[in-house]
Amino acid sequence: MEIFLAILSVLLIILSILPFFRSQHWVFRVPEFMKIQILVLQGILFSSSIIFAEKNFWMWLLNALQFILILYHLYILIRYTKFYKKKEVKKNSTASATVKVISVNVYQFNKNFQKLHQLIAKYSPDIFITMESNTDWEQANRKLEKNYPYTEKITLENTYGMHLYSKIPFVESTVHFFVADDVPSIEARFQTADGHDFVVFAVHPPPPSPTEETTSKERDGDLLCVAKKIKENQIPSLVIGDFNTVAWSVTSILFRKTSELIDARVGRGILATFHAKYWFFRVPLDLLFHSPEIFVEKLETLEHIGSDHFPILCQFHINLYDKKQEEEVKTLKPEEKEVVEELIEEGIKEESDNREEIAKE
Repeated sequence: MEIFLAILSVLLIILSILPFFRSQHWVFRVPEFMKIQILVLQGILFSSSIIFAEKNFWMWLLNALQFILILYHLYILIRYTKFYKKKEVKKNSTASATVKVISVNVYQFNKNFQKLHQLIAKYSPDIFITMESNTDWEQANRKLEKNYPYTEKITLENTYGMHLYSKIPFVESTVHFFVADDVPSIEARFQTADGHDFVVFAVHPPPPSPTEETTSKERDGDLLCVAKKIKENQIPSLVIGDFNTVAWSVTSILFRKTSELIDARVGRGILATFHAKYWFFRVPLDLLFHSPEIFVEKLETLEHIGSDHFPILCQFHINLYDKKQEEEVKTLKPEEKEVVEELIEEGIKEESDNREEIAKE
């Protein structure tokens, strides 16, 4: 029993420590996704060791390390629960009309088109975004264009297609390929009926994993290019999509500081979106960040549509005169700025043949 508990303890300690290293190899980055699962397992293992294991020096040492890491994980994760104090969002006379956005990674090989259509009919968003949408999805979604006539379509067969549909007319829409010519992001500028400008940025960078990209270089570079672009725009902005990282990762923290946006999950819950079919392995990969002028009224995951991701819904308004969220904005330190530039450069240089193989299948 002691040997079994000791081996598991060492494994969980290693998984907890790996993300502290700056290496972008998936071995170091994937454990970032697993913080919730690691915490749960550490809690069970720590309790079991105290009760059942022999009390010797090595078990006391492992238990002490486990306890420290449990406290560390709790410190990070507590802000993504409703126990963390969040100021109540209230509209006043200077606020815009409410805007509703849905974002969903549909999973390219999912053919349950009707489930998405029913979801859109039920929640009636002003804007909705699909990721992994290929030719089949584009054709199936044409019936929705009667109600969503303003569209931006990047139809790809490599699981990185992206489509944006809107009831609100575009002021301007741009497709970016920051790190690779087959990984798009959409930047769409809108104006509400009452005259408030805002930008929606849809993102879906490639993940580091043993089955996809060996490193996080493209993901990190792509997200940080988006962050820099948002900082330059100086327009109330909302970034939504499948980030293929979690809100507490190093990449997300650098993204938040570079863009000077606010993480919408803080104080609202973990809201795990992937994997939809395996509850214990769920992690929050579909994220939302927003300018301090954007006030999120509602953020929630929606029902399963046959994909490996749950959709997310965000409801918000804009208020240029309400300054109470500005204190939540964090900025880069000088040394972090250098890291950001290095990550962007590495992301642009990185090449992948994995997506080409998927597109050929």
